[in-house]
Amino acid sequence: MSGLTPLLVDSLFPNGVAHYALGGLLIGLGTAIIYLGTGIIAGASTFLETTLSYVSDLPRFNKAKYVASRNWRVVFTLSIVAGAAIYTLTLGGGEWWVSEVQPWRFAVGGVLVGIGTRVGKGCTSGHGVCGVGSRSRTSFVNVATFMLVAIGVAQLLQALGVSP
Repeated sequence: MSGLTPLLVDSLFPNGVAHYALGGLLIGLGTAIIYLGTGIIAGASTFLETTLSYVSDLPRFNKAKYVASRNWRVVFTLSIVAGAAIYTLTLGGGEWWVSEVQPWRFAVGGVLVGIGTRVGKGCTSGHGVCGVGSRSRTSFVNVATFMLVAIGVAQLLQALGVSP
């Protein structure tokens, strides 16, 4: 069995695992700092909804606890976008599009993820990082559902011959 481990690591992570491990540590550290400093679980979908309170009058986006903390939540949300842009410009070869996936597919995927966050009452970062870390049963079920649906869709698309 130990002979398979290097093969799996090499095929699944051809560029090594160090940068994934570092990214995971930074995400964990960031969510811990937010929680310890504010008592708020750092789910990206909630943060995005909070930023919509600037432009929407819908009650869902204007909850008092969200409006009171929306300024730093906007900084958090913009930092996610800025981090991706900095990576792309520095380590991504200087090209603005570093994926083989067409932009329209990312857009459709983004809409589907948005729908999923409403149905699942949270996103992968809220449930996967914070919810599982706090041993929430709902989060365990949601993460299992996210993973099963993602694996199923990936297998279906591969069977249909869809490529990036």
